[in-house]
Amino acid sequence: MRGASQDVTNFQLPSRSQTRLRQLQVFFFGAVSTFSLVAPFGSVQAQTQIPAVSVEAPAQRARPAAVASSRRSATTRSSRTNRHAPAQQAAPTQSASNGATGERANGPVRGFVATRSGTATKTDTPLIETPQSVSVVTTDQVRNQGAVSIGEALRYTAGVSGDVNGGSDTRFGALQIRGFDTTMSGLYVDGLRIPSSNYVHFNGLDPYGAERLEVLKGPSSAMYGGSGTGGILNYVTKLPTAQQFGEVSVSGGSFNRYQGQFDMGGSANKDGTVLWRLTGVVRDGETQVDFTKDNRVFIAPAITFKPNEDTTITILANYQRDRAGWGLQFLPASGTVWPNNGRTIPVSFFAGVPSFNAFNTEIATAGYQLSHNLTDNITFRQNLRYAYQHNEEKVFYGGGYTDEAAGQLARFGSYSNSYINSFAVDNQLQGKFTTGILSHTTLVGIDYRNTSFRDTAFGVTTSAPEINVFNPVYSYDWTIGAMSDNTGVKQSQVGLYAQDQIRLGRLSFQLGGRQDFVTTQVDSGIFDTSVSKDASAFTGRAAVMYNFNNGIAPYFSYSESFLPVLATGPGGQLLNPETGVQYEVGVKYQPIGWNALFTFAAFDLTRDNVVTYAPPLNVAEQTGQVKSRGIELEGTMSLADGWNLRAAYAYVDAMLTQDPVNVGKAPVTVPLNRASLWSDYTLQNGPLAGLQFGAGVRYVGATWGDDANTFKVGASTVLDALVAYTRDNWRLSLNVANLADTRYVAACYSLSGCFYAEGRKAIGKLTYRW
Repeated sequence: MRGASQDVTNFQLPSRSQTRLRQLQVFFFGAVSTFSLVAPFGSVQAQTQIPAVSVEAPAQRARPAAVASSRRSATTRSSRTNRHAPAQQAAPTQSASNGATGERANGPVRGFVATRSGTATKTDTPLIETPQSVSVVTTDQVRNQGAVSIGEALRYTAGVSGDVNGGSDTRFGALQIRGFDTTMSGLYVDGLRIPSSNYVHFNGLDPYGAERLEVLKGPSSAMYGGSGTGGILNYVTKLPTAQQFGEVSVSGGSFNRYQGQFDMGGSANKDGTVLWRLTGVVRDGETQVDFTKDNRVFIAPAITFKPNEDTTITILANYQRDRAGWGLQFLPASGTVWPNNGRTIPVSFFAGVPSFNAFNTEIATAGYQLSHNLTDNITFRQNLRYAYQHNEEKVFYGGGYTDEAAGQLARFGSYSNSYINSFAVDNQLQGKFTTGILSHTTLVGIDYRNTSFRDTAFGVTTSAPEINVFNPVYSYDWTIGAMSDNTGVKQSQVGLYAQDQIRLGRLSFQLGGRQDFVTTQVDSGIFDTSVSKDASAFTGRAAVMYNFNNGIAPYFSYSESFLPVLATGPGGQLLNPETGVQYEVGVKYQPIGWNALFTFAAFDLTRDNVVTYAPPLNVAEQTGQVKSRGIELEGTMSLADGWNLRAAYAYVDAMLTQDPVNVGKAPVTVPLNRASLWSDYTLQNGPLAGLQFGAGVRYVGATWGDDANTFKVGASTVLDALVAYTRDNWRLSLNVANLADTRYVAACYSLSGCFYAEGRKAIGKLTYRW
């Protein structure tokens, strides 16, 4: 059924010269100009991974000596006092804490505070110099909070939800950013989009394979082409390391969950020109829904070659096999949101047929990241990936009451298969140069993506088409019937883009633009029809920022998006692409001498050409417009005394401003207010040094439960907790999510489409590191 909608160590190479002045004829945007390219460093770092940059950003070079000194002092203190803290031991990295020059945009981070990112600009840029809202979830945060899925890892991120459909969604199909669903359009791995079909998504990738998860908020088509208005999620893969390291963990907990995982790597030869890494997960478990498995095998090898000081290539692959059940039960609001004659449907209630219940998925990706320094200031990068997914669904789900008083629930069944194949490559040329008093980091690129998928589905009937939600009986047969869907989609996209990051002292500008050409073809095996559509669009981005010497950086940005639509209209034609525009104003604050980053952003988002489905035939129409306005506050901090903190608040006022029926209504599942706070502390001294305590609180405001806004899903507040102890190379931890076992509904899409949030889940883990 359709959805409800690495580190490569930076080692110093032999110096070429202390300062070299070169005259280079550069052909750029059709004009020939002579620029003076200055290489002010004595050596070139072999920064290898996309989007790493081979020279330091101009703003860093311009920092006052006092600022740099205070940050080095803070770094030294953090390194010295945090050596026993569990939150500080997981990621192999050259630098002792973030904020040091050793952090890279795609590298590991000590603690919760990332200071650099490449997601917004495709260049290695400090977050304090990035004029757009970016949230980074680090490996240490994922571990301390005990997150075991991408959705759980995003729970403490402002304006973002990765588990809108609750804790039983084994298909991980509800990623929401700034009030917009970005499930099908928003997942990227190392900067390349990983597509979805109408039935299945790649959002179930195991977070243990990620070095960090980065959320770029707002339209991003100027750099990434066809993508949603709300933003994108970039899954940054763990990369090989020159430092020998390893860890092995075993864990067990609620819902008969047992898991083993490992992560290890290092140098394969003495001169460090070949590096390797291997990461894996094996899990046998269930979910809070009866008869629903959650088994997984995940393996991710990586190897880096450094044939010379200017060239690095990293080959990456992963394979993930899930054998799960169907977690989304589509329960009625009566009995979940409010009582049904005083009765409540159990959270564990299973609406399906135990012998016909599967959500089986295989994911495989393979590719490489290439970086080559043409000169000290010009770098070529190429990022390439092939992705494959196969999914099989066997499902019965709730279809609304036939007799509400008696608790009799209708059921519908489906058997489906989906196949996705996607190839993507991104070629980038980055240059650093000066023109008079202006310094530039200029990026030009061309990327290509080709995606094809096919969804097939068959109706399934059962000898018991109804089930009693308060007294279920599971003894009945099922029969697969006629094919109900056979849709194939092919889409190719070519994009040419350019970006210039310009700096004049502490004032910086960012200008970017992209031209895309997209061809989409949709064929129906049921109706024996095929339609195609060519689309092209130019999208832009412009921003300005000022970095004060006290760590405060106000900014303003404008950005655009477009997204080709796969739905067909009343005449069978493909609809026009959706478009989006955002205005954002914000302030970032990085306190001098503190390992912390605080951000405030106010945004105004408009999404046009939204597809709506007009009753009574639910034919797709393109008359919709949705506006989303709001503010976000987010703060992360990792202090030298063992204290980590993450706080977030978002106010999102979303409204349908054009719609055939529901103008002025709010979209379902979008809360007006969302807030969270997590804090953990590790004892640094004394006989209990290494003992860690943590706690978090998550609040999600009320949401509308249907398009007409006739009923609301209540607000919820849940508590999470952590206790851990680290001694020598061992760490023992216990994470409990939803500590009070609060029962609440995560979301409703209609009176008959509601989903429970996850109840209490406790996981104990023993880890050994070397």
